[in-house]
Amino acid sequence: MILSDLYKKSLDLAPLSDEEALMLYEQAPLPALMHVANELRQRHVPGGGVSWQVDRNVNITNVCISGCKFCTFHCGLHSPQAYTTTPEEYAQKVEELFAKGGRQLLLQGGLHPKYGIDFYEALFRMLKRKHPSLLLHALGPPEVAHIARLGNLSYRQTLERLVAAGLDSLPGAGAEILDDRVRRRISPAKPGAQAWLDVMREAHRMGLATSATMMFGHIETRAERIKHLRLIRDLQREKPQGAPGFLAFICWPAQLDNVASTMLRGLEKVSAEEYIRTVAISRIVLNNVANIQASWLTVGKAVAQLCLWAGANDFGSIMIEENVVSSAGASHAFDRHSITAAIREAGYEPWLRNQKYEKEETPPEN
Repeated sequence: MILSDLYKKSLDLAPLSDEEALMLYEQAPLPALMHVANELRQRHVPGGGVSWQVDRNVNITNVCISGCKFCTFHCGLHSPQAYTTTPEEYAQKVEELFAKGGRQLLLQGGLHPKYGIDFYEALFRMLKRKHPSLLLHALGPPEVAHIARLGNLSYRQTLERLVAAGLDSLPGAGAEILDDRVRRRISPAKPGAQAWLDVMREAHRMGLATSATMMFGHIETRAERIKHLRLIRDLQREKPQGAPGFLAFICWPAQLDNVASTMLRGLEKVSAEEYIRTVAISRIVLNNVANIQASWLTVGKAVAQLCLWAGANDFGSIMIEENVVSSAGASHAFDRHSITAAIREAGYEPWLRNQKYEKEETPPEN
């Protein structure tokens, strides 16, 4: 098959095979790949708007047993650096979030060996009791699988109890690359690819809004990246009619500046072209996921702006607080003024959203 045939097939929203997608990814000139992705962006999200968000990423704890080789944030249960965020700290963080016009906490905590379903139910109920309008975009499939294992619960039972306690939506955290060859090497104790997919399948059946992610640029191959995208696309096809499923896809290059792992140290960084190419092929392969986000946090403003012409329609959050990726080497930052200015500089009109991609009123100045 020649490239022009693959462009047409993509624009017809026909699902590409892994081999076809890999051919586009590796052989299509970048301008042509960006053009096709941008055309598809307009099919899914027409117009000149680019969405953004105000939220806060709070780590419930830094104790985690997954052993991820790329993570410089986690520590062991008995480490002097170990902590669990206190109710008083949550109160201060939520107050600061509300003051900046945000309503959502992205809550993540890794795989704590002693924190089971009772702990998270109590935490979510406490937060919702004290802050009824707060939205909890919390945990991720590996954490849900871990909590289920600790409590001898099914994924469905675990999710139902978390939703009853206050969970509003489920982020796509911990996907990394959905291939167990890769996962065994970079995240040896984290639940495998099938667990990630199975948790998300149950979330979709329950009508939970979710997102999907991919962290790339470490030991995976390009073919494994394509497989990852295809698994997400195929799972999205299974969702019940009317269920939100995966509302968005976010990919970012692994941040390896501060890692201790000799396996990852010294790897060549993902180039700007490679990142833009990956965003574009994500838009093309994920023909049933409406929103594609550009990760300004990891690639910076200029590259993220180019991604808005390569299939992305979302600029993510100003991230009032972010610890895990930043500790590994990401150093970019935005506030509400700079993120909206960056979107306008790229030729688009910014609009504020919530996690369900619903329009929010822009908060007044503080």
